[in-house]
Amino acid sequence: MLDKRKFYINGTWVAPIEGTDFEVINPSNEEAFATISLGGEADANAAVAAAKEAFKTWAWSSKQERLDLMNRILEVYMKRSDEMGETISMEMGAPVDMSKMAQSGTGSAHIKAFIRTLENFEFERELRPNTANDRILYEPIGVCGLITPWNWPMNQIALKVMPALATGSTMILKPSEQSPLSGILFADILDEAGVPAGVFNMVNGDGPGVGTTLSGHKDVDMISFTGSTRAGSAITKNAADSVKRVSLELGGKGANIIFADAGENAVQQGVARCFNNTGQSCNAPTRMLVERSRYDEAVAQAQAQAENTAVDMASKEGRHIGPLVSQMQFDKVQNLIEVGIKEDNARLVAGGLGRPDGLNRGYYVRPTVFADCNNDMRIMREEIFGPVLSMMPFDSEEEAIEIANDTDYGLTNYVQTSDPKRANRVARQMRTGMVDMNGQARSSASPFGGYKQSGNGREGGHWGMDEFLEIKAVGGWFPED
Repeated sequence: MLDKRKFYINGTWVAPIEGTDFEVINPSNEEAFATISLGGEADANAAVAAAKEAFKTWAWSSKQERLDLMNRILEVYMKRSDEMGETISMEMGAPVDMSKMAQSGTGSAHIKAFIRTLENFEFERELRPNTANDRILYEPIGVCGLITPWNWPMNQIALKVMPALATGSTMILKPSEQSPLSGILFADILDEAGVPAGVFNMVNGDGPGVGTTLSGHKDVDMISFTGSTRAGSAITKNAADSVKRVSLELGGKGANIIFADAGENAVQQGVARCFNNTGQSCNAPTRMLVERSRYDEAVAQAQAQAENTAVDMASKEGRHIGPLVSQMQFDKVQNLIEVGIKEDNARLVAGGLGRPDGLNRGYYVRPTVFADCNNDMRIMREEIFGPVLSMMPFDSEEEAIEIANDTDYGLTNYVQTSDPKRANRVARQMRTGMVDMNGQARSSASPFGGYKQSGNGREGGHWGMDEFLEIKAVGGWFPED
């Protein structure tokens, strides 16, 4: 059993002040393999105090000092990238090959992207040409509480820690207690890279404990949170009294619109994208809307793709999906599959309740497809966060757009068509922060975030840095050589 009880505060690994032991479970076999400590208010307060003190000097660090630190972090991270992948695989169940490439890989990709962004970022700018005596100053927001999820741990940690460092802010990271070891490893990487004491702090804990303390703390200037919409709402309410900035990346229920002229592999690719990371992605295309003339064929293709999706232990190499992260998540997904089976008209064409054959221990779910759904069904409206796809037909472009936008969420929608004008026309009408078309991935440093109940901020690129900056307008500026 690994002992990972310590926190990283003010440049030192320290014992908890009021910690409670918490076992980390390997979701592939349901066995505990590590013990962390869930900190309390005193631990969070100590981390905030360290960050507040460090801000006095880090806020005035030069752009080059920050770039040098970020490049050292990248160097150490790359050296330990496979270790990071293996850690994430064990703690949250991503298959080890996928975890090394995608889970760990997102961390290094975001570090590189923020280095490029900082290199080209100007913290002092003229208001506009011919306004030599006006300056717009971009200044660090202050002490930041960073609360990250379990499903893509390094993706979200890097998207928050790196722009905070780049802007001169200081921070307290609270990783998810379901996947905490990657956060601990990341803290060790920053320590090895020489992050100044107090600039980066890490305290493990749960939402009601450390999370609530950070979001309501008078000395925390900003909260950046990724997780459920319900939790994001609670954090916003708790932060209101101190009028701090709250940046939220929340849930999604992405629609994948497949027109009759879409590429021949559009359905198979859509199913694979839905099931990626065992369906535990906020931007997964979990609603597949298919033009009626192609619908029956699409259902058959989705069924075949689901039935051919292998499920196995995260420690095994190969192209398969692993378990869900926890018993709680397993129970939630099983409940919603049962809801889908009982809903009028929905037709189960693949998967269903229970574990796949041969997997009697671990939080494994059968890749599941429901056909003939409508947009009033719970399985079409609720974020299931498992390998579950819901399909329904449409008759016109206007109807497809209406169905896609008829949701509380607005994170990512998908469009598949060979008609360029229609693709662009539909993308403009999507009420989502992101639209992916014809399998084309968005480029590095593209802004990530959503509309409506999917959140209110953006991560990545200069948009991600803007979240951690205050803007100061100065009149009467004396031009300098």
